[in-house]
Amino acid sequence: MKGASEEKLASVSNLVTVFENSRTPGGAPRDHRLEDAHNRPGCRPPESPGPREKLNVREAVESEPRTVSRKYLSSLKNKLSSGAWRTSCQPGTLPGSGMQDPEKKIVQELLETEQAYVARLHLLDQVFFQELLRAARSSKAFPEDVVRVIFSNISSIYQFHSQFFLPELQRRLDDWTATPRIGDVIQKLAPFLKMYSEYVKNFERAAELLATWTDKSPLFQEVLARIQSSEASGSLTLQHHMLEPVQRIPRYELLLKEYIQKLPAQAPDRADAQKALDMIFSAAQHSNAAITEMERLQDLWEVYQRLGLEDDIVDPSNTLLREGPVLKISFRRSDPLERYLFLFNNMLLYCVPRVIQVGAQFQVRTRIDVAGMKVRELMDAEFPHSFLVSGKQRTLELQARSQEEMISWMQAFQAAIDQIEKRNETFKAAAQGPEGDTQEQELQSEELGLRAPQWVRDKMVTMCMRCQEPFNALTRRRHHCRACGYVVCARCSDYRAELKYNDNRPSRVCFHCYTFLTGNVLPDAREDKRRGILEKGSSAAPDQSLMCSFLQLAGDKWGKSGPRGWCVIPRDDPLVLYVYAAPQDMRAHTSIPLLGYQVTAGPQGDPRVFQLQQSGQLYTFKAETEELKGRWVKAMERAASGWSPSWPNDTDLSD
Repeated sequence: MKGASEEKLASVSNLVTVFENSRTPGGAPRDHRLEDAHNRPGCRPPESPGPREKLNVREAVESEPRTVSRKYLSSLKNKLSSGAWRTSCQPGTLPGSGMQDPEKKIVQELLETEQAYVARLHLLDQVFFQELLRAARSSKAFPEDVVRVIFSNISSIYQFHSQFFLPELQRRLDDWTATPRIGDVIQKLAPFLKMYSEYVKNFERAAELLATWTDKSPLFQEVLARIQSSEASGSLTLQHHMLEPVQRIPRYELLLKEYIQKLPAQAPDRADAQKALDMIFSAAQHSNAAITEMERLQDLWEVYQRLGLEDDIVDPSNTLLREGPVLKISFRRSDPLERYLFLFNNMLLYCVPRVIQVGAQFQVRTRIDVAGMKVRELMDAEFPHSFLVSGKQRTLELQARSQEEMISWMQAFQAAIDQIEKRNETFKAAAQGPEGDTQEQELQSEELGLRAPQWVRDKMVTMCMRCQEPFNALTRRRHHCRACGYVVCARCSDYRAELKYNDNRPSRVCFHCYTFLTGNVLPDAREDKRRGILEKGSSAAPDQSLMCSFLQLAGDKWGKSGPRGWCVIPRDDPLVLYVYAAPQDMRAHTSIPLLGYQVTAGPQGDPRVFQLQQSGQLYTFKAETEELKGRWVKAMERAASGWSPSWPNDTDLSD
């Protein structure tokens, strides 16, 4: 048994001295492969290399990845949870592994992996750390403090494992027949796991410094390239080796769990082993959290690369909550536009795909802060599954591909909003407006100029929303007020006011917003203009109307091929039907007092057609569906009989 122990320790010594043996007296790496250290049972020996071309430092640096492999990170958790890491080739495999009791095999596996781990710690502490520290002292090309921060307390971890824990494991396995237990040894390890907390907490900072100084200092690059190209480094980067301490505690937990499962029910070591497992569990959670954090940072960096963003927006505190394609509802075009969203914990990036994807895949059109953002569903029959995102910088009308996708997006937005509000109590609650609100066109007066309004779509109006003059293609064109979002004519929007959300740049506004924002009274008293009987807002929202929808206007009154009109029975005028050219028009082109009218089915045999008839007056309407027709007939019959709702508690019939 003693001879076997000496052979095991000798295998660790061989691994520890690989780096020194592979270097020439001048410090350059020798061009040969490990033989004895890698030629062990269960491991495939490396192929004999042919003549090797020498690389200069720059080529060596470029041939090795500088950041941790994403594939490696993403598979790390699975390896730790499944135990698959033990199936790989592990240095230090001991001969004579065919033991009788299964728990002793696990203890032997623990010893073998500990030997390989100590060899890796030696590489980190005595090679990478000391070589970089020596170069910093002699050249002053980079600070010593940077090297110390990168390697944190790796020296303490190395000394503990090499001088205490590994010898203890070795002695216990040598004396296994007399003392077949390992729980007490693991319990001695537990108090020292606090060292790992410091290492894990420092890991993110260490990775940042390592990347920074690899770029800044040629000598730093040279030392790393020389060590990483050596046989002792196993063709792995320093970042890979620095992950070893982060992985180690979860491996102790897995092995100890398996050891307890293999123990007989009355084994004397069961109580100690279970206590040791409980002590290690919390430390393992810290390591798994560090792995999760590394994956988050890697995901974040990949997103930034896809966006091609500048360094000033790359913030490690950002967390990507959701990304994906959406459709942008245009206020000018009838067809929605393809867009792509990246929602972070503190901002929304509104992007368009690049036609030529060389480098960055997306171009950022707008950055909208989550702070002060509001989100709600849009009740729009023309664009189902649509929702509104209103931010200080811009307001967007977006359409998802399904109801489930829309809900998922809205939940992600609301979660980000809630998180911001919890951290900063100065922001008001992100209250969602009532469903079907009139697109929040009229911002609260205190919000005018402070946040981007939702623009009324061009096709929703046929006349200026201020002076009610009809638009045409030549002499009266559509413009948008940048403060309230209304569609107005050139005469009504021939004003400029500074808007805070637009960096206080003078922007086109309507005369109403100009008066409010600047305090200047206009010389012509536009507000004194007498309001006509048809100058009543269309009340497109269900909470402002008893019934509203598009209806096809047919019959002699409208012409044989009548147009489609937006029909409304307002709550504040429940006995009158108003017909508008578009939902957001401020003036109706027809009003019909419904009191005394009869509502009848149409003569054309179409179940969607119905008529209003009284004393020779006949109006014919056609609904899009039979269900919508039924609701209109009921609403008009109520109005014709003189029924009036008790605002605001009565149930309406609107969409």
